[in-house]
Amino acid sequence: MPHRISYYHAHLYYDDEQGLAAAQALAANAEQHFTLRVGRFHEKPVGPHPLWSCQLSFAAEDFADIVPWLALNRGALDIFVHVGTDDDLFDHTQGVMWLGNSHPLNLATFDAA
Repeated sequence: MPHRISYYHAHLYYDDEQGLAAAQALAANAEQHFTLRVGRFHEKPVGPHPLWSCQLSFAAEDFADIVPWLALNRGALDIFVHVGTDDDLFDHTQGVMWLGNSHPLNLATFDAA
């Protein structure tokens, strides 16, 4: 069992061009308010994520500022938030929260790890 959260990821979920535009706008707005890293905007499911997505990465100490802001500003986007402990299976199953609707992850991606 992990003993330390090193970082958090918030994955913005969308599944069409309108959702992509909303995710891009939210990510740009978040970048102006917080210290975080915006990943690529995928237009297909990647890794365990069942929908198109973009990853926001931020320090553990910024959780209390960023996650409530995302909850209030996410619009219609669903957001999957998880801890970063370097135990991918734990991070994506035990250390998670959802803003909006939840979606089943493809956990088979961790079988090879």
